[in-house]
Amino acid sequence: MPRNLRQSAILAGGLLIALSFVSPAMYAQDPPPPPPQDSVVNDDQSPPGDSLPVMLPHPETDRFWISGQANFISQWHPAFYSPYQGPNSLSPQAQDATSRVLTLFTGLRFSSTTELLCDVQETGGNGIGRALGVAGFTNLDVVRNPTLSKAPYIARLMIHQIIPLGHSKKPADANPFSLFRELPERRLEVRFGKFSMADFFDVNTYGSDSNFQFMNWAVDNSGSYDYAADTRGFTFGAMLEYHDSWGIVRFAEALMPKVANGIHLDADLSRARSENIEFEFHKRTIRRQQGILRLLTFVNHANMGSYAQAIDNYLAGLTPMPEITDHPLQTTVKYGFGVNFEQPLNNWIGIFGRWGWNEGQHESYAYTEVDQTDQIGMAFNGSAWHRKWDRAGAVFVSNGISREHQEYLALGGDGFLLGDGRLNYGRENIVETYYTLHAWRGVYPSFDFQHINNPGYNRDRGPVLVVSLRLHLEF
Repeated sequence: MPRNLRQSAILAGGLLIALSFVSPAMYAQDPPPPPPQDSVVNDDQSPPGDSLPVMLPHPETDRFWISGQANFISQWHPAFYSPYQGPNSLSPQAQDATSRVLTLFTGLRFSSTTELLCDVQETGGNGIGRALGVAGFTNLDVVRNPTLSKAPYIARLMIHQIIPLGHSKKPADANPFSLFRELPERRLEVRFGKFSMADFFDVNTYGSDSNFQFMNWAVDNSGSYDYAADTRGFTFGAMLEYHDSWGIVRFAEALMPKVANGIHLDADLSRARSENIEFEFHKRTIRRQQGILRLLTFVNHANMGSYAQAIDNYLAGLTPMPEITDHPLQTTVKYGFGVNFEQPLNNWIGIFGRWGWNEGQHESYAYTEVDQTDQIGMAFNGSAWHRKWDRAGAVFVSNGISREHQEYLALGGDGFLLGDGRLNYGRENIVETYYTLHAWRGVYPSFDFQHINNPGYNRDRGPVLVVSLRLHLEF
């Protein structure tokens, strides 16, 4: 392990060990949580109604919102077996890398039904192997284009409008995506502007947050959900949500990038766009705990290449190797489906999982190179050991690709993430576990371990062990 990372590990490990013996009495004055609301999803895995500890207190008013986050992730992997490698392979030599994401959340509520939300981000650092060679990459915070400017940028800028459909109201927890402290139980919500599809679609209470939970791309989101996004993960779009006591229906139309993993979005909706619809059902099941089931489908229209066509062109001698981008400007269609569930078993442990599939005939374009995924995991908060703001979890995810995608890589083709020069296909299987400690106010250090079999779907390479240290700060 590199000397600087080893020193960081020793320091963080000492901090975690020391703080794990902090007296439980420091939490004894926490107020009891109110009864959970049927249609409120608790994103931080803590009892509803409690406020996440932060370093600086937030304003009491709900007219304005200002908060911040800083997320630093350092990862290292030892050398692993690799008889060959290609241009997009994860390097078999031991290496480490550190990333950062700094976010400033702001909001202004104009009325009881209208608000403006604006977030600014700055990102830096790198991922191990330049974020190449693994479909379920190990760090969701990594921006996959190292040539992008390091200057701060507007990540989200959206209008959020509430349209009441009844007189019954219920309390709501204000957060960076919604400042309202009271909402109609039946309502429409309209959002328009710049945001991330992953802010609202395929969200899971136990596995969607790289600040506190898992770090892997294929865990925090369904790997097969090729959601509309630029390189940084954002798009321009419009979203409509219908909320009722039984759950939520959401629909969004969004812009696609001009090229795979591109930073520029295509504003010509006749040529490129993405439709997304998700049904979210809430029901109290085991021990009267509220379970959630989400059913997702998406249809992408974009300038995507065909794996079969790229293979045919290569076999016919038209290209020196299979090249998915070697085609005239065109509009093709990629579609897929997803299932996402979460089920608390009590107030401190829950299970969750995902299943996802896309047609796999056209190139992976915006998220990652996964055509089918299965995921199952468990997550905990520290209530059982009197540290309710601590978090822990373990998950297994198995990713696969279509036969055409397999043949394309085996013949030496490159995607925007994968390309070992050849391929002995096997499903990419990943196990990840983490522990996040609430050290003090808004300070949350974490340990994370990931074990990857068949990185990039290649039985000839790996396995890969990745050790991570994370420091998250909430302001």
